[in-house]
Amino acid sequence: MKLTSFDHFNCSLAQTLSVIGDHWSLLIIRDAFFGLRRFDQFHDSLGISRNVLSMRLKKLVQAGVLEKSDGAGHPEYRLTDKGLALQPILIAMTQWGDTYLPSPDGKRLTFVDRRDGKAIRPVGVHAADGRRLKPREIKARPGPALQNDPQFADSPTGRNLREA
Repeated sequence: MKLTSFDHFNCSLAQTLSVIGDHWSLLIIRDAFFGLRRFDQFHDSLGISRNVLSMRLKKLVQAGVLEKSDGAGHPEYRLTDKGLALQPILIAMTQWGDTYLPSPDGKRLTFVDRRDGKAIRPVGVHAADGRRLKPREIKARPGPALQNDPQFADSPTGRNLREA
């Protein structure tokens, strides 16, 4: 199955989805955060077919999310800085799942500060002054890459952003 490309969209979210938007890629990244490094570890954890896993790992390496090292005959995959920067997204998605798709047995994971072992706060969006913002308190404005993009200006999204 060929993955859909969003390269033609002038949208940061679409570009991100082109790299990590399928469920297998996110689960591979999750497992890399949990310390898995080798192909067989990812395969055993996910139960994914070997060819799909190979394609996803290759794509994540090409995108700079993972780096592949060929040591001792067993290649290892490690998160790069670009991959590590995805941690807040994965934590937010996990917290969303615990809230809206809970297990009857309680939370599946608790994220804690390594220093003191205390649970971290829920991921959220904060104003410049530190206030936690609710979704309706946030507004998007087109940046320089969109302001002069005629395709965006004529789109429903562009019109809605101008009217908001």
